Amino acid sequence: MPGVAAEGVGHAGADRFEQWREALGRSRAVEMTSDHAATFTATVRQAQMGPVVAVGTAFPSLHVKRTDPMIRRCDEELYHVTMLTAGRGIASGSGSAQPFSAGQVHLVTSSEPYESRFWGTPDGGQKPPAVEGIGLDLPVSLLPVPSHRVRRLVGRALPAEQGVGAILAAFLLSLDRQMSALRPVDAARLGTVAVDLLATFLTRELDDKDVLPQETRLRTMLHEVRAFVCQHLHDPELTPSTIAAAHHVSLSYLHRNFTHESQGTTLAAFIRRQRLQKAYHDLMDPNLRALPIHVIAARCGIAQAPTFTRAFKAAYGISPSDHRHEATTQRSQPDDPRE
Repeated sequence: MPGVAAEGVGHAGADRFEQWREALGRSRAVEMTSDHAATFTATVRQAQMGPVVAVGTAFPSLHVKRTDPMIRRCDEELYHVTMLTAGRGIASGSGSAQPFSAGQVHLVTSSEPYESRFWGTPDGGQKPPAVEGIGLDLPVSLLPVPSHRVRRLVGRALPAEQGVGAILAAFLLSLDRQMSALRPVDAARLGTVAVDLLATFLTRELDDKDVLPQETRLRTMLHEVRAFVCQHLHDPELTPSTIAAAHHVSLSYLHRNFTHESQGTTLAAFIRRQRLQKAYHDLMDPNLRALPIHVIAARCGIAQAPTFTRAFKAAYGISPSDHRHEATTQRSQPDDPRE
């Protein structure tokens, strides 16, 4: 795929399964068949993030198989990580089979044989059942966890509802939505974030976090801190001290490393910016029009209205009330008939 821009491929019709299979086959040597091959409708989106490839896809059904002869012919030495967002599947490997469903993470490696089946599940609407998911392909050597330890997790359905799993899931979903908008430099950095989150997630599943290098643990902790801030903006007690306590590190350690990794932005400044950005968007939301501005500010963790007004105007060059008025005026204007 050219550069690091996302590539989207849409297919439909009896002659399109081969094209879709070829698109996916760029990153994996496997057999692929489908019960819906004659009427296949599918999409695949791919983006290069340094040595990591993000893959988002949707299809009606699929049977994937990698065999020992394929491995002997060529082993790309890759991990394939998939999180289903719709549908269900069952994976076989090492003499066992395990079902998995939407919200779970599934890991296989090109160095071991595996067999996976996927089916769409009806959603009660007009759309036909479909399997949807977002995943990562990455070199085995890139993951800072010994492969013999990771092997214990291959083929298993790994839950991603809480903790680092939930952060990894949210990251993958956001990545899928923003894939086409990534700049090359951003994509490469996100590849590093993806590897760090995945490594931490897997080591938590192994209950062996000490296996990670210190640098990886630090980057993951800072990512967790940023996610923690965004989840608790409403709390007026959200401060660097409470965040340090919640993550079991000293305030000086958190401040020093956060400022370094954020190119000079302190944690307090990051909290303030996130609160103001939330308020900025909430004031534009027509569904929140009835809420007074001071309530919007309080929902963003800023209890004092004068403090909020001064900070907002300093950040955006406009008062909160004028910003809301402009947003309302723009929504009420009719479309230009010349457009």
